[in-house]
Amino acid sequence: MHAITIPAPGGPEALVWAEVPDPVPGEGEVLVEVVSSAVNRADVLQRQGFYNPPPGASPYPGLECAGRIAEVGPGVTGWSVGDEVCALLAGGGYAEKVAVPAGQLLPVPDGVDPAMAAALPEVTATVWSNVFMVAHLRPGETLLVHGGSSGIGTMAIQLAKAVGARVAVTAGGPEKLARCAELGADILIDYREQDFVEELSKATDGAGADVILDIVGAKYLDRNVKALAVNGRLAIIGLQGGVKGDLNLGALLNKRAAITATSLRGRPLAEKAAIVAAVREHVWPLIGSGVVRPIVDRTLPMSDAAEAHRVLESSTHVGKVLLLTPAAS
Repeated sequence: MHAITIPAPGGPEALVWAEVPDPVPGEGEVLVEVVSSAVNRADVLQRQGFYNPPPGASPYPGLECAGRIAEVGPGVTGWSVGDEVCALLAGGGYAEKVAVPAGQLLPVPDGVDPAMAAALPEVTATVWSNVFMVAHLRPGETLLVHGGSSGIGTMAIQLAKAVGARVAVTAGGPEKLARCAELGADILIDYREQDFVEELSKATDGAGADVILDIVGAKYLDRNVKALAVNGRLAIIGLQGGVKGDLNLGALLNKRAAITATSLRGRPLAEKAAIVAAVREHVWPLIGSGVVRPIVDRTLPMSDAAEAHRVLESSTHVGKVLLLTPAAS
């Protein structure tokens, strides 16, 4: 088969479409013929040499895919050759085939183009696990989403609105904020021109956000705590703004607030399977009914993964960037 390899870390040009051995499904795995994969920030970090795959994972980038089951490995039940699926991966999505633990498979939702389904596994698992399973966002509460126009952001807006929450977003510029508004965002904050703490305070009569979903990390830590409501929950899922920041514990105590920080890629298989099962139970019906949908900025041939990385690093996209294999045609 062919896959995107990284012979040496570097810029987008480090991604090489090359012939590699076919994967073989092990105990509890299926082999998926990949139709599409999606580009994530973690892929960029892996290409740069900063985020190696966990032990035993495929060396190729790609944390999600969609395709068809080509082979069912030993010990797998409930799935058959030919099933159209999408999957959460620890790696290997930028390839024509990938071996996937059965617990990380999802059926392609009703009404979704099979190739577009690659836009769903990582964002739905990340948002549902952090915003709902950990931070317990409830109807009537306010969620602040940093990076509202990103893949994570566009899904967080939709899911929060679907359960009856109020949504505030930060994004760069009026065009991205307009797209967030189309998806249901109620409070629109241009982080380039406005202070999100002040704007959120104005919009909530000083109450703040009950839950904050943060991809920035250290740079926003102090202001995120200021933006939290009493009993608020800050869920950190990214470190684009650094790894070390000052934390005012007094402010956290006064607000009886909580901070959590999670990653998805390196979790044990059982934890991933539990998250995927929750997504199938709670999110898939919303997608099937059209209440929630995948937001795809553009598609590119998988052999042109370098250009897809350039798009992601330029931050000009809204939603997900997908890579299509020859099997998609």
